[in-house]
Amino acid sequence: MELWVRGHVALGLALMGLLVLCQMEGSDGLRFVIDREECFSHDAKYQGDTIHVSFVVIKVDSSWHNTEDGVDLVIKGPSGEQINDIRDKTSEKFEFVVQKQGVHQFCFTNKSPYHETIDFDVHAAHFTYYDQHAKDEHFAPLLEQIAKLEEALYNIQFEQHWLEAETDRQAIVNEGMSRRATHKALIESGALIGVSILQVVLLKRLFERKLGSSRV
Repeated sequence: MELWVRGHVALGLALMGLLVLCQMEGSDGLRFVIDREECFSHDAKYQGDTIHVSFVVIKVDSSWHNTEDGVDLVIKGPSGEQINDIRDKTSEKFEFVVQKQGVHQFCFTNKSPYHETIDFDVHAAHFTYYDQHAKDEHFAPLLEQIAKLEEALYNIQFEQHWLEAETDRQAIVNEGMSRRATHKALIESGALIGVSILQVVLLKRLFERKLGSSRV
């Protein structure tokens, strides 16, 4: 009898795990362009939830400007209380525990004179089985494992999204540096050619003057 129950619990765990995989939405985050200040809100429905936050300054809208100044991010709770204050960061990833349920504000500030593209992601970790009453003693550990599986998958997506944003930022930075290096090399080559032509002209005039003087 116990073996039969364990078999059905394992089968139920596998099927519910597959259902979680099929129904989960991708952690796409939000990518936006900021001029001076942009604010976003997230409704934290449960006290004690863990909120995962990440952002990456993907690029700066200037061909010749490569800034590492970053942006500021201020997080406030439902009553306006300040939860976190991050200054001058181009990339950050952190988490905090919800002390009071309700709408939380995430405000970015760009202090540079250039528009910046930011990749921003927020994910709330909540174990629903804490709020549920199991009707059968065998389902309590099953629901717990499902909740842990779902949270682990969301954490993987959250981490993957942050790494992708970091990769995009690095690719844009490398492309900008390569473009600036090419422009610099072209300018230096043009200046060198110009100096060489000027030297040839001056030498030619010098020889012409000496030749005229010798004839006189």
